[in-house]
Amino acid sequence: MSPWIIATVIAAFSQNLRFMLQKHLKTATLSTGGATFARFLYSAPIIAVLAIGYAQVIGQGTPTLSSVFWGYALVGGVSQITATMCVVALFAHRNFGVGITFKKTEVLMAVGVGVLVLGEGVSLWGFGAILIGLAGVLILSDPPGAEGRWIKRIWNRAAGLGLASGLFFAISGVTYRGATLQIDSDDAIFRALVTLACVTSAQTIGMAGWLAWRERGEITRVLSVWRVAGLVGLTSMVGSVGWFIAFSLQTVAYVKALGQIELVFSFVASVFVFKESVTRREIAGVTLVAISVLLLILIIR
Repeated sequence: MSPWIIATVIAAFSQNLRFMLQKHLKTATLSTGGATFARFLYSAPIIAVLAIGYAQVIGQGTPTLSSVFWGYALVGGVSQITATMCVVALFAHRNFGVGITFKKTEVLMAVGVGVLVLGEGVSLWGFGAILIGLAGVLILSDPPGAEGRWIKRIWNRAAGLGLASGLFFAISGVTYRGATLQIDSDDAIFRALVTLACVTSAQTIGMAGWLAWRERGEITRVLSVWRVAGLVGLTSMVGSVGWFIAFSLQTVAYVKALGQIELVFSFVASVFVFKESVTRREIAGVTLVAISVLLLILIIR
């Protein structure tokens, strides 16, 4: 099995655990900004140590990081923060499984962003499979009480947050891949760890400044719930390393497509962990997305 496939599956599973924990932080104690900040604060130091340690193991010196690298990395970092805040805010509108499904519009978005930014596209069959998944997402975007009214299925705050998160996650994924490609090394893990260390450090500093300015006292609250927030950081670190390794090896659209396996994890969590009910419409939407995932896996093998 290709290394990027293994890395993607691990990343998707870890990301699902992180969103579960962030949902708990959002609903129990922290604001959207605080729950988002938690993932960076507790993961950035670990990632920095991993990057330095791995460089020592393989005998790799300090890489030269160009302005193009930093441009890609910082755009990706800001986009990821925005996308994560959209997802955390989305939990207040729909259940856990549907919220994650809305985010999966990033697969379709990544196709367009990948072509525009890096000139990397997908095959016609792959694009067709992605469209099947999009149909499932639109079905799942039905707000409570709006059954049968098409315009309300796609024109509501929950759908807007989901689509926005998808776009910003697509931008971050593509620009992160762009950043990894700027590092002069044949070792994909080294390129991934260096890029991730730079990004998470910048994100931690940026989010700390924002919270200190706009949400006084929130940083203290993040520190006070260190047990759960620390787990958020740990799962974030595992997931991010997996995503960045996959991005350094494969086109983002295909990585995101395989990452749809996260839906299986999220709906299991929705039913068995959060004890949330699912409707027939939601089951139909998930079925379409699952078909899309299976087709994509067959196409990109």
